Amino acid sequence: MGGSAVLSALAGVRTRLVQSQSIGYDGVVKVLPAGVVFANAASVHEASTAELTVALMLAAQRGIPDFVRAAEHGRWAPARYASLADRRVLIVGYGGVGKAVEARLAGFEVELTRVASRARDEDGVHVHGIDELPQLLPEADVVVIGTPLSDATRGLVDDAFLSALPDGALVVNIARGPVADTDAVLKHATEGRLRFALDVTDPEPLPDGHPLFALPNVLISPHVGGATSAMMPRMAKLLRRQIERMLAGEEPLNVVLRT
Repeated sequence: MGGSAVLSALAGVRTRLVQSQSIGYDGVVKVLPAGVVFANAASVHEASTAELTVALMLAAQRGIPDFVRAAEHGRWAPARYASLADRRVLIVGYGGVGKAVEARLAGFEVELTRVASRARDEDGVHVHGIDELPQLLPEADVVVIGTPLSDATRGLVDDAFLSALPDGALVVNIARGPVADTDAVLKHATEGRLRFALDVTDPEPLPDGHPLFALPNVLISPHVGGATSAMMPRMAKLLRRQIERMLAGEEPLNVVLRT
């Protein structure tokens, strides 16, 4: 997990399946030896990542970091902050994590818009194509970035993307750091026009003393979306299910690469 380079050690090893502990598999195809079936860990991290996403949204909207900072200095600092209720939330990336975030927002009375790589109607809701972002971004109060990292999404959240957002909008990145251009994020955060809640960064880990850490409108968690007590039991459950399926002569789940 988080160390795809070690996969090169599988050269010459005969195995029916290589099972990842991560959902994302960016960079894996470059180091995976030929003849390998590779599955990601869909079903393991979605719930925990969605929990953190909503937690970051609530913390940023309701001023929790400011309250914590004031409490550290022994100060009582009441203030009125933006609600999550009645906000227009744009989910960019409508896969397992995006759908899990949507499910957890159901009770928060938000206006939800979904975006994926292509427009479609799915399970009774409309999903916009990513080409529609220029029209959708100016109407968003909160943007959740949950896309896979690929050539198409690298640097997706750039200066043009951020400039299209209205003043005061919140950008929550729980995808991969390189989906966002760090220089553009730093520019808009420093100007104070936008707010950010980032579980992933580029580079990662973010170096000690990086200017993003010092900005009051930036909330950073250290890539811990899936790092909860739910992870290992769910990973064990997936492994057992994979083994049982293969012993029964069935195809494994979640296969994303065949080299």
